[in-house]
Amino acid sequence: MQLHVNCKKTNMYFLCKIGIIGGTGLDDPDILEGRTEKYVDTPYGKPSDALILGKIKNVDCVLLARHGRHHTIMPSNVNYRANIWALKEENCSHVLVTTACGSLREEIQPGDLVIIDQFIDRTTKRHCTLYDGQHSSLSGVCHIPMAEPFCTKTREVLIDTARKLGLQCHSKGTMITIEGPRFSSRAESCVFRSWGADVINMTTVPEVILAKEAGMSYASIAMATDYDCWKEHEEAVSVDKVLKTLKGNANKATSILLTAIPQIGSMEWTDTLHTLKVSIQMRLMSMGDSVCV
Repeated sequence: MQLHVNCKKTNMYFLCKIGIIGGTGLDDPDILEGRTEKYVDTPYGKPSDALILGKIKNVDCVLLARHGRHHTIMPSNVNYRANIWALKEENCSHVLVTTACGSLREEIQPGDLVIIDQFIDRTTKRHCTLYDGQHSSLSGVCHIPMAEPFCTKTREVLIDTARKLGLQCHSKGTMITIEGPRFSSRAESCVFRSWGADVINMTTVPEVILAKEAGMSYASIAMATDYDCWKEHEEAVSVDKVLKTLKGNANKATSILLTAIPQIGSMEWTDTLHTLKVSIQMRLMSMGDSVCV
């Protein structure tokens, strides 16, 4: 099995295809026009749900509910590898994701958006590479660089879009991903703050790593729903509180996607995707089959 750069050249531009992974409360298929459902399988098993194929202002998109459309899959059990593989097989060049998160900073208030640029991994149970030696589809060991985990160019589009829409959006932030499904203890929350983490969730890792291995431009819109449990005199995080904030603010992330995706579709991405390709090729060791991204 080969991985390919997934943009089709037509005259001056490449036609991009956008994968959208929707987090809790942010996976509404109604954002797509001309929707069709497609159930697929991958070498890593089945993705979280059916792929919803459609368009946003003439840009081809594929929507996937990270936790399943009825939110039946807990964070540790999400088949992240199958999700990323399925989007790659659908020729997605980009992956835009939404995620609920807790704020670890006073200035990041519930309802604010954060276009994260770094992560800290505190997961323990997840498959963090497509090159695991167990699947004949990909051979070798991939030592993928993670100094810049998220696509800078795509992030800039999201940030610019949020500002034009007048949304309260932080242009960078470090996400710490914990295993879950439990929330943090107060001691843990305070330690994460001391490490420099700005927001906390349960899903960024390994999704961002796998997308980079697959050669796709990946960016995340994080929505703060609460102050975790570090903040004194603040109600501790709860499922009800998270869902209440998400319900009131999901339209913010949706409006960014609806505005940013046509912009991304109109841009030239050859150099960005080529850089990802070279990064993977240079970090593969003991390759058996040739890998073409």
